[in-house]
Amino acid sequence: MRKPFARAVALVIAFSIAVVIAWALTYPEPDPKNIKYVLWKHGLYGMDLDTASNTMIGDANRKILVLGKTKAELRERFGYLSTLPETSPYLRGCYETSGWKGTDVLFIRKSPWMIVFSGDKATKLVLIKGC
Repeated sequence: MRKPFARAVALVIAFSIAVVIAWALTYPEPDPKNIKYVLWKHGLYGMDLDTASNTMIGDANRKILVLGKTKAELRERFGYLSTLPETSPYLRGCYETSGWKGTDVLFIRKSPWMIVFSGDKATKLVLIKGC
């Protein structure tokens, strides 16, 4: 009775390893379907946070990572958020000429992701590009 059970367990483990390897080879970084990003998104893997914020560009469901979260929750998720003076001149210039000028914003790390806040809650996630 133990031998068939041990074989079944070994087959399940081997199959699981094969699936993970196939997944990793099929979706390399920075694909949002990459196994590291998917696990990070669900809080199961400690991915490099700069890579994660760059991978968000291709993620159709990226807003669930940000919207409705507090500044403290977002800092916990992304490590740090940059204030407007801490960002690049390009991002500051885009902000100054945008419809969000005068609103409370923070940027995810050093990325072009701008988070617009209403009070302490994130209400909009904006990718700053081509302004």
